[in-house]
Amino acid sequence: MSTAMTTDALLHDLFQAALTAVTAETRLPAALPQPPKGRTVVIGAGKAAAAMAKTVEDHWPGPLTGLVVTRYDHDLPTERIEVVQASHPVPDAAGQEAARRIVDMVQGLTADDLVLCLISGGGSALLALPAPGITLDDKRAVAKALLKSGADIGEMNCVRKHLSAVKGGRLAAMAHPARVVSLLVSDVPGDDPSVIASGPTVPDPTSFADARAILAKYGITPPPAVAAFLEAAEDETPKPGDPRLSGAVTTIIATPQDALEAAAALARDRGYSPVILGDAIEGEAREVAKVHAGIARQAARHGQPAPVPAVILSGGETTVTVRGQGRGGRNVEFLLALAVALDGHPGIRAAAFDTDGIDGTEDNAGAILRPDTLERAEAMGLDAKAFLADNDGYSFFKALGDLVVTGPTRTNVNDFRVIVIERS
Repeated sequence: MSTAMTTDALLHDLFQAALTAVTAETRLPAALPQPPKGRTVVIGAGKAAAAMAKTVEDHWPGPLTGLVVTRYDHDLPTERIEVVQASHPVPDAAGQEAARRIVDMVQGLTADDLVLCLISGGGSALLALPAPGITLDDKRAVAKALLKSGADIGEMNCVRKHLSAVKGGRLAAMAHPARVVSLLVSDVPGDDPSVIASGPTVPDPTSFADARAILAKYGITPPPAVAAFLEAAEDETPKPGDPRLSGAVTTIIATPQDALEAAAALARDRGYSPVILGDAIEGEAREVAKVHAGIARQAARHGQPAPVPAVILSGGETTVTVRGQGRGGRNVEFLLALAVALDGHPGIRAAAFDTDGIDGTEDNAGAILRPDTLERAEAMGLDAKAFLADNDGYSFFKALGDLVVTGPTRTNVNDFRVIVIERS
């Protein structure tokens, strides 16, 4: 087998090791609470919600009922917990109706009952119940504007919390006095539970003023009903210390760091020197790519921060400020910018994936970058810099046959980036 084929296989194997480390079946069973005296109601939302629900069913010792909502095509067969599918990243009526039904399920419970809440990334859009006076179309308009603005996930979710009837701790407050146990798969830099899926069962330290400031920062003019609601600021989200949330227990069962450490362990076993740059790297995807390119060149030339052969790993969530008309998510944007920065450097290959299997709104998880990527592109008449200027990483890598399509992974710990530096 050629070195090129071996390195390509390594990129795929590292991604698979990262995914396996953060699946529901791997991480959830050990975190399950003791069954209550009364009822067990399972609720949840996110791209991993169906897999989490199935794992609960497989390992729960007593009776239970419930409903979780996940992204279209992310469902799994379950027997006792209903799985509803809805739209992501822009909410739809299916998510709104699912949220209404979840609210009904947590009403009228007692201190003997347990609400087991299964939360993962994507839950902000999937659990879409607008605050009074705001329509779903209003929320959709704000969501679309935020997605194009370059706002980070914490900023987007601050606004979402203050336009929602269930986020920012409101759902846990509704379930009081039942015991609320939340199991979370983190897809946010820093693993802040109040940011993951906009924290429906976690106290919210942000405010209406913060939400207004974020919209102003990015020059977003919201629909009139949204502007009026945010300005009135009549019903703040539950804050830390709210007695309705005092008994709530929150456990993060899978994180970006877990995925990176699993990949690093495999790289070490294969004879590579692994370096984890960080699990919470943020910023414009193309700027992050320039930094990664510099580190990769340093390793190739000087054996720093690790001797060659080396594997550089990073996670987090970059952003893309959309200025062009192209297609693609932040991972192909990162790779296209990395290709331009590396300029065909021999011995350096890379891959970048969204761990949920969907990079942005397309059908790919990510793509692979090889030393001959630019050379092959030029032979086909493709100008990498022009594609980057048009935010069109998807079309660029599709033309080269270098997209990676996995389908939904039913987990989500955000971006996974890997650069392999071989001896040249």
